[in-house]
Amino acid sequence: MATQKKNTAAEEAARKALEAVQAKKSAEKAAAKPAEKKKVEHTITQVGQQSTNKEELLAITKKNAMPYRIGAVVCWVLAIVCEIMAILVFVRTVQFGFTQENPGWWICWGAFLLLDLVFVIVGSQLWKKGNHLDPASAKNKTRFWLHNNLGIFVAALCFIPFIIIALLDKNADKKAKTWAAVIAAVALALGVTTSIDYNPISQEEMLNNAATYEKVYWLDKGEVFHAFDECQYVHGKELNTGSGEEAVKAGKTRICKVCEKKIQDGLVPDDMNEKEWTDLLNSAAQAASGAASGAAAD
Repeated sequence: MATQKKNTAAEEAARKALEAVQAKKSAEKAAAKPAEKKKVEHTITQVGQQSTNKEELLAITKKNAMPYRIGAVVCWVLAIVCEIMAILVFVRTVQFGFTQENPGWWICWGAFLLLDLVFVIVGSQLWKKGNHLDPASAKNKTRFWLHNNLGIFVAALCFIPFIIIALLDKNADKKAKTWAAVIAAVALALGVTTSIDYNPISQEEMLNNAATYEKVYWLDKGEVFHAFDECQYVHGKELNTGSGEEAVKAGKTRICKVCEKKIQDGLVPDDMNEKEWTDLLNSAAQAASGAASGAAAD
């Protein structure tokens, strides 16, 4: 009888231990289970898809970029004009009534330098925008860098001549020369810093994006498209949807960094399974490689 009671107690203890283990495992599974995604409400506009070849696509991107490049050139020309006026006022070749005496003279050439800087910065931003819409090929690294950072050389052209002429002017006093050189040097540094393209896109990357993604989302504003409609940057906003090619035609030449990180972490873009995505990546890489080789040959 005592032995039977011991066996019963042992069985009860084992049963409770098993239940505790099962409860612990259930809790761990519940904690590890991802929260159910909330349905993101969007107003999505489907963009009509019309396939184009490489030459037609590049022609569209050039057309998209042209207004920005023209605007950049106009701003840079105005910047050079302002620099010339600053020089002429500083050496007193051109004088206005209020520039005959200080501080009018200081204010006048300083104002022209300020306008010079504004036009340099605006022109550089327009130039970079145009390059993001119609990027250059990265096959030639030097040419690629020069094309994307042309604003650096424009900034140098718009301030270095003033610095040299101001320092060599025999009629200005030492104080005026020093301040003119310092002010122009600071403007030059600002102009160069804002003219650098810290995140350029290449023609090869753009063509790869156009060939890779079958369904993406994008806003009317901005330069990127999204692989996921629940991306934090488009949450609850009105979206356009279409292929990667249609996104590039609309001026969205690169993928959102957040969506790109999700894909790198193993997530598959909307409306595709893992095998379709892998196959598409392989075929797109081959297609983009051929398109880029053709673009470099052109």
